Amino acid sequence: MSKSAHLNRAPVAYKNEAFLDSWHGRSLRILAEYLEPLDRFSHEKIRDTVVFFGSARIQEEGPLAQYYRDAREFARLITQWSDALEPPTRRFVVCTGGGPGIMEAANRGARDAGGKSIGLNIALPFEQQPNPYLSPELNFQFNYFFMRKFWFAYLAKALVVFPGGFGTLDELSEILTLAQTQKFEKKIMIMLYGTEFWKEVINFDALARHGVISAEDMKLMTFVDDPHDALDTLKRFLSKHYLQPHQVRAAEDLPDIAKSRV
Repeated sequence: MSKSAHLNRAPVAYKNEAFLDSWHGRSLRILAEYLEPLDRFSHEKIRDTVVFFGSARIQEEGPLAQYYRDAREFARLITQWSDALEPPTRRFVVCTGGGPGIMEAANRGARDAGGKSIGLNIALPFEQQPNPYLSPELNFQFNYFFMRKFWFAYLAKALVVFPGGFGTLDELSEILTLAQTQKFEKKIMIMLYGTEFWKEVINFDALARHGVISAEDMKLMTFVDDPHDALDTLKRFLSKHYLQPHQVRAAEDLPDIAKSRV
């Protein structure tokens, strides 16, 4: 083949960056944000997660600092417990949005216990940069909020929601809606950490009293205020629904990542 013919050859479509970045390539970009994390989670044998939500603005010192310290300790306790479980897959891995604040605290707690943790980052004009405590091989960057939310929900067996702003409220509301409408084909625990904060910010009792949610919907949430008590509550739930001997044996050859649906 002549040199001129080689120079005139068009790139194959999947290597055509102009096409992949175009409007017509959008569906492929969305699909990539499903398949690339799927590949990495499978490689790292991540079977399921415990997701931490909370404000990026809560720091180790200053207002609401106790929530940072509690998130760090709770994540440490979860990781210490889950890493001691028998199955060869990684169970109940701490997962966050990968940024600062409560997310950093949870990733840091998992690191304190010598375990791995996940960061599902999103490209934002402010606040959101990967914190230094998440596992590099489990550091993800998303462009699409809805694909990031999918991965929060897809592997989660429990969610721990610390005080937060619009983003945290959005994530909490979406997960509660999925649970309320029975879109989860799995049992999932939704823990609201900081009873005083949450009952001031959202008057759940008033929602039930006015009839816009049912009394049964109140049972979707569990309020906790102490890392050790929260761990005991979480362990009881996960042991009952996911760690019975017959459940472990049935799932040994097929990690939850290949089976779960949202």
